[in-house]
Formats: sequence, structure tokens, C-alpha cells
Amino acid sequence: MGKDKKPTVKKSKAKFVGLGIIGVIAVLAAIVVLTGGSSLSPTKTTMDINNGSPVLGSESAPVTLVEFGDYQCPFCQKWNLDTKPLIQKNYIDSGKVKLIYIDFPIIGIDSPKLHASSYCANEQGLYWKYHDFLYKNQGAENSGWARGQKLKDLAATLPELDVQKFNECFDSGKYLDRVNQNKNVGIKSGASSTPTFLVIGPDNSGTQISGAQPYSVFQSVFDQKLKSSS
Repeated sequence: MGKDKKPTVKKSKAKFVGLGIIGVIAVLAAIVVLTGGSSLSPTKTTMDINNGSPVLGSESAPVTLVEFGDYQCPFCQKWNLDTKPLIQKNYIDSGKVKLIYIDFPIIGIDSPKLHASSYCANEQGLYWKYHDFLYKNQGAENSGWARGQKLKDLAATLPELDVQKFNECFDSGKYLDRVNQNKNVGIKSGASSTPTFLVIGPDNSGTQISGAQPYSVFQSVFDQKLKSSS
């Protein structure tokens, strides 16, 4: 289940290779968990985001925001509806930040297929429209709103979507392995709840933010990252 909690900050050293493709993160400092007051020893983690979403924003943006989320997570919905539009307006559209979404389906049995469906929409060039559409029309956790025919019926109301092609893709299960790989990336990267974010700066520093934090939290981290590059 998604958890809305205070920011958890990880100081890390990251190497982001390719634009929205492969990132390698070396965590060089102790990890302090603000909500529990505990800390972990420095670790080195390899994060392959090749199977994540298409990049939202300019691929040359100096700051990368990686989101680990679940389409059934109510706090992910809250962030997507309340905070993402402001980030997109002030940072993504201006070319300062790019967003990459990594599937982290941990809510229930419907989540993996639900996430796989996003890549069926992506085949039609509708990934981000479908992404926002799912959060806007999210039902209660594990209520069946995202299962089988109900999801197909919901998807059919998305303008521009070729329903027949989408349904064939969804029924094939062709993207389930991709979703599972992304989930493993999240686990290896230290994500344990949704949403979890990693902000990678132009100087290769990384900061982790946990929970559906308000815009001001992201604004502060973005500005710090951007300032360090000027």
C-alpha cells in the first residue's frame, strides 16, 4: 500500500548514462531515514531505467526526476493530480527537469497487468495521456476497477486510443516482464513504498524523496540541484 510520509533523503553519487535510458547510482553517504531515525551504511546500486517510461520533457534537461509508483496507489494519484502539474509547468516545460516513471506495482494482484497496459498505450504514442488518465480515473485499492474487462472498458473512453489494438496487446501480456523488471529496479534502488522519487542533479548528486510531498519540497531540491550547476 502507498504511504504518505515525511521526506526520506538519501545522499548519493549518480551517473546518468543516456537520456532517459540507463542510470548508474553510487550511494556514497549514509542513508538517513527521517521517519524512523535509522541509518544504513553507504551502498552502491546500479539502476537500469531502460525499461521505464518515455521521457517527459526535454531529454537534455539538466535534472532528472525518477518516480517509482503504482497506478492503484492513492498517494501517487494525489501527487499526480496536485504536484506534477506544477512541476511540469515550472520545471519540465521550461527544459530544467525531465521525468521518468518506473513501474513499482506493489498494491495488489491487479497492479502488474495495469502497469503493463501503459505500454500498450505507448505503442500508440499515448503513454503520458494514458498515465494521467489512469490516475484521474483511479478506483479504490484492489476493488477490481483495474481488472480485465473493466480496465478495457475504461481505456475505451480515452480519446485517440485504438481500442482493438489496445485490447489485443493487453490480452497478450507482452509487457508483464518489463513491469517486473522495473519493480526489481525499484527494490534494488531502495524504494519500499509508493510514491518514491529520486532527483538526479547535473553534478551527478542524487536525493531521494519519499511520499506524496508538496510542490515546495520538490522545488527546493530542484533549485538546489540547478544552483550547483551554475
